[in-house]
Amino acid sequence: MKKRETSATFGIIGLGRFGLALVECLSHAEKEVIAIDKDEARVKQARRFTDLAMVVESLDQDSLEEAGIQNCDTVVICIGEQVDVSVLTTMTVLNLNVPHVIAKANSLMHGEVLKRLGAKVVYPEWDMAVRLGKGLIYDNFLDSVALEGNVEVRRIQVSDRLIGVSIREADMRRKYNLNIIAIEHCKRTDVDFPSDYRFQEGDVICVIGQIRNIERFENDIQ
Repeated sequence: MKKRETSATFGIIGLGRFGLALVECLSHAEKEVIAIDKDEARVKQARRFTDLAMVVESLDQDSLEEAGIQNCDTVVICIGEQVDVSVLTTMTVLNLNVPHVIAKANSLMHGEVLKRLGAKVVYPEWDMAVRLGKGLIYDNFLDSVALEGNVEVRRIQVSDRLIGVSIREADMRRKYNLNIIAIEHCKRTDVDFPSDYRFQEGDVICVIGQIRNIERFENDIQ
């Protein structure tokens, strides 16, 4: 398959729930998506979102090249249950010199093998469970993005304790070593706000810092 003159092209290998959701999301963002699976029914579902969904019986190098995987900027291997297939497919995609290779893992050991091969590893079930757990523990937790070094960007609903308190008075940098990077208010996101801004009902703050400090802050404002 010849490479098209287009923006980023994505390859999704494995069209279970995780893979199909990725195909849908990327296609809605008008990205070119190559979606492959050996199951014809799954491929048929993917064709609702991309014309480049195809049945590929074998995930060897020749078959992946025929599908055009080598032309992708990013490939996500969404095979978690069959560890051997996941590892071999990841090796094959890396051998095709795809710039960004992401692989789904179902266990830490599985993920460690994929990481050693050179892929970025994601743990969808683990990540979802962690987010759910945080939502159950912290009343104000909305969402988070994990960074290296136990650092997170977290969206936190302003609690009653913070309403009417200014950013200066909250003094989060000194007390918790946290920085506010954005405030969401009235369906608008502000990244440039004065220190005398007073938190209002319905505000959502986006903070960045060490996870332990974020959790200490959330405990204090509940």
